[in-house]
Amino acid sequence: MNVAKAQPAADTQSMAVIIGASAMILALSFGVRSVFGGVVGPISDELFNGRVEIFSLSLAIQNLVWGAAQPLFGMIADRYGDRRALWLGLLTYLAGMAICIVGASPLAQHLGAGLLVGMGVSGTAFGVVLAVVGRAAPPEKRSQYLGYASALGSAGQVAMPFLAAWLTELYDWRTMLIVLTALLLPIAACIPLLKSPPRSASPTAVEEAGMAEVLRQAFGHASYVLLTLGFFVCGFHVAFIAVHLPNFVQHFCTGTDMSPEELRGFGLMAISVVGGANILGTLAAGQLGAWFPKPYILSAIYALRAVVILVFISLPVTPVSVMVFAFTMGMLWLSTVPLTSGLVAAMFGPKYMGTLYGFVFLSHQVGSFLGVWLGGVFFDLYGSYDLIWGASIALGVFSAIVHLPVREQPYQAAPA
Repeated sequence: MNVAKAQPAADTQSMAVIIGASAMILALSFGVRSVFGGVVGPISDELFNGRVEIFSLSLAIQNLVWGAAQPLFGMIADRYGDRRALWLGLLTYLAGMAICIVGASPLAQHLGAGLLVGMGVSGTAFGVVLAVVGRAAPPEKRSQYLGYASALGSAGQVAMPFLAAWLTELYDWRTMLIVLTALLLPIAACIPLLKSPPRSASPTAVEEAGMAEVLRQAFGHASYVLLTLGFFVCGFHVAFIAVHLPNFVQHFCTGTDMSPEELRGFGLMAISVVGGANILGTLAAGQLGAWFPKPYILSAIYALRAVVILVFISLPVTPVSVMVFAFTMGMLWLSTVPLTSGLVAAMFGPKYMGTLYGFVFLSHQVGSFLGVWLGGVFFDLYGSYDLIWGASIALGVFSAIVHLPVREQPYQAAPA
């Protein structure tokens, strides 16, 4: 009797450790990545004669590689273990940051800030980390636990931009990046803690199938395909805003006597507000996902994003409107992640969650690539972001519609 009663407590303790370590890895990984928007201007001015498009392409490559490598890291995690995938991700992240700091050519930045940092984020971000949580969590609490890890992981996006804004006032961009690179090192202490406890639940037919068969089933399943298409829009939104909002604020914010450098720092602070509001929004989304159909909540999130962006660009851009936009968009920021990953687990089970979520996330990062790169291209061509804001509104409406037919139920293969 005592043993039977002690088991749930031990399981709860294991989940607390897994969620805590997962949140720390996500916080550091995303926190460091979130400051790149604050160095677009300084790097472009110092290295590329003010051309924003070049370093924007580096960050666009980062987002694309992050997505392209996500299925690979998911397969490594599913086949060889989560921790091996995380170690590989951390090492490539550190190498990419080092090259970014010392690199002085477009090729060096494309390799460092682009390719290697993209691989590093891929190996230390949602695809691998949330798969650990998803496998460890009991099905009835999976949505909440994924929400906890995602929300707590947003703390890095709150703290790091504030730290970066302070460092940019005292030092140059290279010194700032050196300090932030050092803050990635505690990930090494968290990786050994990520070990999913065994569960006795019987595997589903999907989980018993081989990986090739699971992929064939997934891409033949309409709900999975629609979920993948809709997540493209999330990537376009969040990457464009995270990278270009500081530059947008620097050039278009009115009603203030702040200098251009102070405005750029204010834009970084707005990214911090996004991260803070994201904690609340992601926790709320994880809980709502346990109460209501996840596809309908996702549809509402994307529709609200379109409305928020439309209102923001329709009014004068002032410090107050920037902060209101940052808070409201933050509430809708990564709240899509526990819902989307939870739907993947609900459709196909947690065994191949790293791989299957990886392909969904690849779509997200294709959207990120286009949002970041096109933002830089159109700003250099026209001196504004109007076309990208308009595309963001249209894509939000598209994704709201696409999620409505998604069905939250286990995949059933059609009878032969």
